[in-house]
Amino acid sequence: MPNLEVERRDGRGGSMESHAAYLVVFAGGSRPEISEQLRPMLPRWIATASRRSHAQIPRRAVGTKTTAAISANFNSRQLGTYAQTHRVVSSQQDGDIAHFFDQPSTSTYHSKLLSLSQRTGLFGQPELSSPQSLNDLAERTVRRAQLLVDRLHEARSSRQEMKKVVKNFDRLSDMLCGVIDAAELIRHAHPNHEWVDAANNAYESLCSYMNVLNTDVELYRVIRAVVADTEISSTFTYEQRQTALIFIRDFEKSGIHLPPAARAEYVELSDAVNVLGRTFSAPSQRSSVYVRSSELKGMPSWARDQLSRRSTFSGKLRVPPGSYEAAVIEKYSPNEELRLRLHVAESQPEPNKIDALEELLRVRDRLAKLVGKPNFAEWSLEDKMARNSDHVMHFLRALEAHERPLARSEVDRLARAKQAYLNLPGLPAVQAWDRDFYSTQLQLQAKAREDGVSSGSSDMLFSAGSVFQALSSLFNNIYGLRLQPVEVKPGETWHADVQRLDVVDDSESPVGVIYVDLWARRGKHSGAAHYTVRCSRRIDDDDSDADFTLSGQPNFDRGQAQILEPHSSGMTFTQSGKTLQLPIAALVCEFIPPAKSKISTGLTWFEVKTLFHEMGHAIHSMIGRTDYQNVSGTRCATDFVELPSILMEKFLTSPAVLSLFPSSPSAPIPSYPDLMRHIRETNTLPAIESHTQILMALLDQIYHSSPSGLSTTAELHKLQDTIGLFPSVPNTAWQTHFTHLFGYGATYYSYLFCRAIATKVWKTLFEQNPLDRNAGERFKEEVLKYGGGKEPWEMLGSLLSLPELAAGDRKAMELVGKWGVEQ
Repeated sequence: MPNLEVERRDGRGGSMESHAAYLVVFAGGSRPEISEQLRPMLPRWIATASRRSHAQIPRRAVGTKTTAAISANFNSRQLGTYAQTHRVVSSQQDGDIAHFFDQPSTSTYHSKLLSLSQRTGLFGQPELSSPQSLNDLAERTVRRAQLLVDRLHEARSSRQEMKKVVKNFDRLSDMLCGVIDAAELIRHAHPNHEWVDAANNAYESLCSYMNVLNTDVELYRVIRAVVADTEISSTFTYEQRQTALIFIRDFEKSGIHLPPAARAEYVELSDAVNVLGRTFSAPSQRSSVYVRSSELKGMPSWARDQLSRRSTFSGKLRVPPGSYEAAVIEKYSPNEELRLRLHVAESQPEPNKIDALEELLRVRDRLAKLVGKPNFAEWSLEDKMARNSDHVMHFLRALEAHERPLARSEVDRLARAKQAYLNLPGLPAVQAWDRDFYSTQLQLQAKAREDGVSSGSSDMLFSAGSVFQALSSLFNNIYGLRLQPVEVKPGETWHADVQRLDVVDDSESPVGVIYVDLWARRGKHSGAAHYTVRCSRRIDDDDSDADFTLSGQPNFDRGQAQILEPHSSGMTFTQSGKTLQLPIAALVCEFIPPAKSKISTGLTWFEVKTLFHEMGHAIHSMIGRTDYQNVSGTRCATDFVELPSILMEKFLTSPAVLSLFPSSPSAPIPSYPDLMRHIRETNTLPAIESHTQILMALLDQIYHSSPSGLSTTAELHKLQDTIGLFPSVPNTAWQTHFTHLFGYGATYYSYLFCRAIATKVWKTLFEQNPLDRNAGERFKEEVLKYGGGKEPWEMLGSLLSLPELAAGDRKAMELVGKWGVEQ
C-alpha cells in the first residue's frame, strides 16, 4: 500500500508501548514484554486516526531537576497561603466537577449545546445510532467524497474553482476524517462487538478508498497547479498555504510524481516496509532462564515467596526474559551472576529480527533515494521543525552534553551504593545489570530516612473528581476556560462510564467537547490516549451544493450521500463573522474502576500525571480552532505536538497547582513535602533515564542516515561504548526490542525535543507564578490557538522573546539542546 512511511502526526497511528519499556534494557535493567499494535499508515491530509497514545511517552524519564530544587520554590506554609497572595480563580462549578466524577449516580447536569429531550447517536450525531448506521455512513461518505473528487478533477477549467481548491481538499479530508476518527475510537473503546466489527469495517472500507485517492494523479496536478499559480497563491494565508503544502508533500511521499515504473517500485517498496516492520515488531521468542532456589538467597522473604509460587521446571524457577519474575529478581537479588544472566537473556540476539531490521533500513534507504533524498532521515524530516538529520544530531549532541554531568552523578550514586553494599575499599564499576538492584537500594535507603517524617498516606491517591476540579481551576486561571460537566443523552456515549465535559470560556460560550472514559474494562484498548473525534474548521463558506452541480450530477439523490454534519447536532459556533464546527475529543484510560458503591477509586500520582498530560493534548484540540482542519489543534509537526502536554505535567511540580486539588476526609490531598518525598522514592535516576533516551534517539538517527548495509549490532555497541553510561555487553543485541524504529523512524528525538522546549517555556512563563493569567493568555494566543497553522519556530521565537529561533536552523536546534530536559 502506498505512503506507508507518512509519520504519525499528533500520534494518529498504531498503539505505541511506553518508552519506559526500553529505558532499563538499554541501560541495563528490566522491562515488560513488548508487543506493538500495527496499523496501516495513511496520508495525513486525507485521514489518519487521531489517537494520541499516552503510552508513547517515556513516563519514567521525567527530567533531572531535583525535588530539593523544586521544594526551594515553596515551603509547606507557602502552599497553604498561596491562594491568599495570588489571584486564584475557583468557582462553584469547579466543585461540581468533583461531585460529577466521584458520585456520578447523584449528579445531574445539562448541556447548553444539546437538548436531552430525545435519543441521539454517538458523540451527539444522529447518524451514529447503531452499528449498521456506521456501516451505512461509511458507504454514504465514500459516495459523497467521490462527488467532491469529481469536482476537484474539473477545477482547472475555472478560475473560480481554482481559488476554492485548497478549501475543497480540506473539506474532503474532514469528510473522511469525520468517520475514520470516530471508527478509530469505537473499535478501541466500545464494549459491544457488533459496534467494534462495524467500526473495523468502516475503517477498512475508507482505507481502501483512500488508497485509490493516494494514486489519483489528477488530484495531485490540481493542487500543484494552485500553488504554482502566483495570482492565487499570493493571496493565501499561512494556514491556507500550509494546508496546501501538506497535501503536496503527502502525495509526493507516496511517489505520485514519479514516472510509472518508479511509482510501481515505490508501491512495492512501501509494501515491503510494512511486511518487514511487522516481522521486526512481532513478539520476541527469547529463551527463558532457569533459576535454582538457592540462587534466590538474600532476596526479601516476600519476593522469594512470590517467586516460589511461579511456574517451575525440574525444580527450577522458569524466568522468561522481560517477565514479572525477571523484574523482581533484577530489583531485589544480590546475586550479580544471576542478574547478568537475565540481562543477557533479555537482550539476546534474535537473528530473524536483526535481519528484518537491517533489511527494513535498506528498503527505506532505497525508498528515499527513489524520491531524490540522500537517505530516509532526510525524507522523513523535511516537514518537521528539525528539517534534516544534521540539525537533529546537533540538538542531540548539545542535549547529551547538558545531561551527561547529571547522569554521571547518578551513576556515581549507584557506585557508592554498590561499594557500601559489598563493603569494598574503592568505588567499583557499575554495570548495566547493576542498575535496577542498586537503584532499589537507594530507594529503600531514602524511604528509611524519611519514615516517620511524612504526615500523610504513602499511597498518594487522588479522586478522579479532585483531579478534574484542579484541571478546571487551572484552565480557568491561565486560559479563562472551564470544564463544565454535562449529562449525556441516551446513545451519546459508548459506555455508561463515559462522562462528558463541555469546555466553555469566560462568557459561557462553547469552545468544544471532551468525552472522558477513565476506567479499565474487558476488551478495552490498553494505555491512555487522546483521540481527536472531530477537528475544528470553518464551515460557513463550504459551498457544498456545488459538489453536486459541478461534479456533473445535479440530480444525484442527496439522501444517498448524507454525511456527518455539525449542524445536525448543533455543534457549531460563530465568531468574528465565521461559523466553525466545534472540536470533539476523547480521553480514554484504563485506570482501576470505582467500587460498587460508586465512590471513585483513588488515582495514583502516575495516573494524575497521565490525566494532566492527556488534557494538555485535549486543550490544544479545543483552543487550536483554525479555518482548516488539517492544521487545527494537535495536527501539527510531530516534533512540536507534545509541547502542550509535557508543559501540563510541569504544572504538577508547583504547590500553587497542588492547592487547587480539593481535599476531604475520605480523599485527603497529600502535603507538598509528602509529595516531594514520594517523587524522590519513585524516581531515583531521572538523569540516567533521560540520557538513555538521548542514546536511543541518536541510534535512530544513525540507523536512518547511514549508508545501507551497516551492522545494527556493531553501531549499537559503538554508541554504548563511546557516550553510553554503561559499557556494552557481548552477545547482546538490544536493538531488536526498539520497535519504535519502525513506527518512529528518524523521529524518535521528537519527545526529547518537546521536553526541552517545555522546560524553557515553563521557566520563562510559569515557574514563578503558575497561575498567572497573563502568561497563560500569552501561551494561548501565541502558540495554542494556531494549532499547526503557523511556523512553530516563529511562535517560539515570539513567545520566548528569542528572535534567533525564528530561523529554525542548526544554531536554533543546538540552542534548544542546551536548555536541557529538566522538570
